[in-house]
Amino acid sequence: EFMDLAPYQPGDDVREIDWAATARTGSPVIKRHEATANLQVMLVVDTGREMGALAPSGETKEDIALTACEAIAWLSVARGDQIGLVAGDAERVRFMPARSGNAHAETIMRRIEEDITLSSPHSDVPKLLARARTVTRRRSLMVIVTDATQPEPTRLSDDLIKSLSVRHQVILVSVEDIDPTSLDEGTNVVDVTEGPLPDFLLRDSQLAGEAANLVAMRRHAVAQLLDKRGVIRVDVGSSQEVPRALMRALERGAHVR
Repeated sequence: EFMDLAPYQPGDDVREIDWAATARTGSPVIKRHEATANLQVMLVVDTGREMGALAPSGETKEDIALTACEAIAWLSVARGDQIGLVAGDAERVRFMPARSGNAHAETIMRRIEEDITLSSPHSDVPKLLARARTVTRRRSLMVIVTDATQPEPTRLSDDLIKSLSVRHQVILVSVEDIDPTSLDEGTNVVDVTEGPLPDFLLRDSQLAGEAANLVAMRRHAVAQLLDKRGVIRVDVGSSQEVPRALMRALERGAHVR
């Protein structure tokens, strides 16, 4: 927004010269503008118990999700953008309106960290997205952060994805699961949904292959739906992969916007 006029200094943008004021004063004068947020960013974060499980790197998926959210929040603050939050699981959804400033971004990060626990209710990404659809009419960058097994293709409607992608630029950050069959024999493996897994199940190569095929089919079904609606998806298996993955996603988003 326009703030005031000031004498032109070497290095100032010549496009900001106010020619009428320059003519009146006899020396170059530029318009100075107050920094304003030029983008609204909404973090849409799955805080179900599945996010407390392990990723391929050995980190929790929560750790990787927090890394992704911190990166987006930092970029938003650095640019002067507004950032908000929709976070939830099958029983609760938290909404924080988009605002600018470091303090607000830090509050968002604390809320995400508080909400993801192994005692949280299960994930419900369709419910989360349905809430995200209602929180703002302003075109935004929506960054969805969830588990690689989410959203379940049988519960994800095309209308829901379409309504989000028509109004907003949507990026989905999918945090991958660790492969329990890759762990050393004798490792105590506890599924956050099913509980402890017996060792003989983990060593059954046929069962492991069938499970991998099922996961691949589900992910393919979701990918087809997201691709159809122009949603950009990136997969991450460690915190280290997050910066490059987000840069790829943001570059693709800028290209198609």
